[in-house]
Amino acid sequence: MKTGLFSYPTPFTPPTTEENELLVLRLFRSRRIGATTFHRVIAEHGSVAAAFEALPEIARSAGVTDYSPCSEAAALAELNAGRKADARLLCFGAPDYPQALCDLPDAPPVLWAMGDLGLLKRPALAFVGARSASSLGRRMAEGLAREAGEAGYVVVSGLARGIDAEAHRAALTTGTIGVQGGGIDVVYPKENKALHADLAAQGLRLSENPVGMPPQARHFPQRNRIISGLARATIVIEAATKSGSLLTARNALDQGREVMAVPGHPMDGRVGGCNLLIRDGATLIRDFADIAEALGPVQTTPVPAPEAPPAAPEDPVQALLELLGPSPVLEEHVIRDLRIDAASFAQILTELELDGLVLRHAGSRISLA
Repeated sequence: MKTGLFSYPTPFTPPTTEENELLVLRLFRSRRIGATTFHRVIAEHGSVAAAFEALPEIARSAGVTDYSPCSEAAALAELNAGRKADARLLCFGAPDYPQALCDLPDAPPVLWAMGDLGLLKRPALAFVGARSASSLGRRMAEGLAREAGEAGYVVVSGLARGIDAEAHRAALTTGTIGVQGGGIDVVYPKENKALHADLAAQGLRLSENPVGMPPQARHFPQRNRIISGLARATIVIEAATKSGSLLTARNALDQGREVMAVPGHPMDGRVGGCNLLIRDGATLIRDFADIAEALGPVQTTPVPAPEAPPAAPEDPVQALLELLGPSPVLEEHVIRDLRIDAASFAQILTELELDGLVLRHAGSRISLA
């Protein structure tokens, strides 16, 4: 299975039991394991269990001698806190996990969800902008989000004050998703307490962070990649040249999504980022008709059924030798092409190396001797 930049040597097995969910949570909550590293260590070791078991050795090789992975008690406490908050844990690869995020190299390994999971299967647009939005900006956000909902889109935003809040409120009856910077049970900002409750009852709230965690500045860039990743396009309304909204737009571009912006007066600092985006190629938006014209008709893309993995070769040793030549290639590419697990590959490779048939090179590359 391939996710973002990483190809899993064997199909990623979605968690189906609480025990498996617990192990996924322990791996992701372990020190020095971010989303990208989570996928990389699984790709390297073949499974969540093998990756978790290898953490102390990985840490030692990096010069960390006092490494302790996330304890079972800590992960159990988070699972229990999530249930107490009426939230559900979505693990990467599980049926309810948002398909739109699966191709990201830093797809969230886990998401806490509260509300209507059906909204994750519908096409979405992200709305972002200034917290200290002008009256005109707020009216623009309200109008665009309302029409987007009426056209069949789910509105995604970050539950902040200003543009975010206006977009969420306008789409409550048609479908809206709020991605939180803190834990799923933490209301931030406090003035949006009623909006948080409304989304839990009528929409959907998501969080990658542990239950109960207060939002910190470093959480918001991580949150923003989820907002843009869930959506076909990100619409920016009132954003300064140095703002989180502009970072979300850049995330969208990196993720291969559309970026659209509402222009503003050059003398208004709140729209400098929007004008900059338009100058650099973002679609200029005057009304929802411009969005509809750029994106075309709303189409609900069915979630594809998982493909049966191709069978492993009958003679993996011979298959490996046939894949190699005198030019070094990455081991992970060979593992993917062989369709065998990482442990079996390592054993075969060691035997071939001892027989003098294969050479190892720097950067995890191998070639024929």
